[in-house]
Amino acid sequence: MASAALAIVPGACQSVRHMKKARIAVMMPRFSRYGGAEGFGRRLAEALARAGHDVDFICARSEAKPPSGVRLVVVGRFGPLKWLKVLWFALAAERARKRGGYDLSIGLGKTFHQDVFRQGGGPLPVFWRLSRRAWPRGPRRTLKMLRRHLSPANWVSWWIERVQARTTPVIVANSERTREWMLEAHPFLCARQMPVIYNRPDLERFSPPTPEERAAERAAAGVNDSQVLLLTAGTNFMLKGLRSLLEALALLPDRYILHVAGGRGTRHWEKLARRLGVEQRVRFLGRVEEMRSFYAAGDVFVLPTFYDACSNAVMESLAMGLRTVTSACNGSGAFLPSKNILADPADVEALAHCLARVVNGPAPGPFVWPPEAESGMDAWVALIDGLLDQKMNRR
Repeated sequence: MASAALAIVPGACQSVRHMKKARIAVMMPRFSRYGGAEGFGRRLAEALARAGHDVDFICARSEAKPPSGVRLVVVGRFGPLKWLKVLWFALAAERARKRGGYDLSIGLGKTFHQDVFRQGGGPLPVFWRLSRRAWPRGPRRTLKMLRRHLSPANWVSWWIERVQARTTPVIVANSERTREWMLEAHPFLCARQMPVIYNRPDLERFSPPTPEERAAERAAAGVNDSQVLLLTAGTNFMLKGLRSLLEALALLPDRYILHVAGGRGTRHWEKLARRLGVEQRVRFLGRVEEMRSFYAAGDVFVLPTFYDACSNAVMESLAMGLRTVTSACNGSGAFLPSKNILADPADVEALAHCLARVVNGPAPGPFVWPPEAESGMDAWVALIDGLLDQKMNRR
């Protein structure tokens, strides 16, 4: 992998003034306001346009109006099968990138060639290794793993990932954990050549509620002062460890209740809660538009995930001043004390003990972003400007 591209951005991504306006392509299958990865792509394109660059967003489909200064290049979708759609977008995005004659290109999905690639989800083999434990031992796990390994879409994705790792000059990880996973999957990579830029929550929007706001949100959520409200959020509940959390809830006193945001369907989980005898202590809220209110009502946010490159929800809960518990399989666990990190998300008793200890322990102080941890759009714009300056100096 080329290493010269990082020569001017060692360690901290200090602000670099670019020499001229540049034409930049951001490539991602979907342009949307919803979804963690999609939200990041939209904000990055907006930040680069605000910095004075001409920005094209190359996507297969658009579900939202682009920000000012961002032009959508929609290449469409092709084929009824997932593997064909993945491959089609990779090829179509590459054609659009070459036609555009861009000064710099940024890949945020399955794309063959780019100057900068953001690894926001981790490599497929590591994901398979860690996430398989989210399914209980037995036929269901075996069938799930078999389907994964027989899926043409997964093998196309893994092929593209290997091309990206071999050919992309700069790969940016969204957490130290993601970088570790990338080095495991691609041993030829060098950690020094892979900067880490964390997602940064909106620290103005997500900040500790006043006592009055907290009381109002708890009342609106139907939670009384004697109850301990646990919160969790996600889309893939199996992967996020909801089974472990429900089983841990069954071991805790009745005053512990759980509110669940998000999800792709709750029937299976409602049946599990009923079987565990905690049905009356769990509320499935579905899609929550106002997450600040959700966090403000809670006592503990818990995400016993089996795989998470860097959970935005954990970062937001920390910013809200919530006691927060997660697993060692989550990149954003780097911001938690070790006592709040569960070594094994499948260890239900350890999870129950951890929650009881955290609830009865001191409340966390105000969240302060560690100065040594590069984060947010300012760091990304500085990185891109530095790479553009380097390109111009070589001409």
